[in-house]
Amino acid sequence: MYDFPVGGIRERTHRLPRERYRGTVIASFTLCVAGRKQVFTDASLFPSVDVLLKRSLAESECDSPVYLFMPDHAHVVLQGASESSDLWRCLVRFKQYSGYLLGQSSISARWQKDFYDHILRRDEDLARHVRYILDNPDRKRLVDNWKVYPFKGSTVYNLEDW
Repeated sequence: MYDFPVGGIRERTHRLPRERYRGTVIASFTLCVAGRKQVFTDASLFPSVDVLLKRSLAESECDSPVYLFMPDHAHVVLQGASESSDLWRCLVRFKQYSGYLLGQSSISARWQKDFYDHILRRDEDLARHVRYILDNPDRKRLVDNWKVYPFKGSTVYNLEDW
């Protein structure tokens, strides 16, 4: 599948049709920082990124059971709150909002163009998926316990209860 934007440059489209991201679906996204630049290592940037993610969630009628920002990538699980929710649009908005912030910061970073995603089937265990994401900083030896990792959140759960 290819798109042909202005200028005739051939560009690959995203792998799933947009309608798969609409409604009360749940999907897990991984966004990578271009060049695998280490961005999320300083606690001063995360509060602004957190606000921008929550803004995108509200604008797209989505919730996030978990989001976690590793130094060079982010994991974001999105859940449609209504039939008019649009997870793809939510993620694209977030990348636009936060991309501007990253570019203007002293780090001068940007997101890679696309993202990896996985739409969770009805029989998949969301709690197990959330826990796997929360364990990432521990697996990468950034912390001894995921609960002390500062770059995470949820609009659905109190993560301290996990």
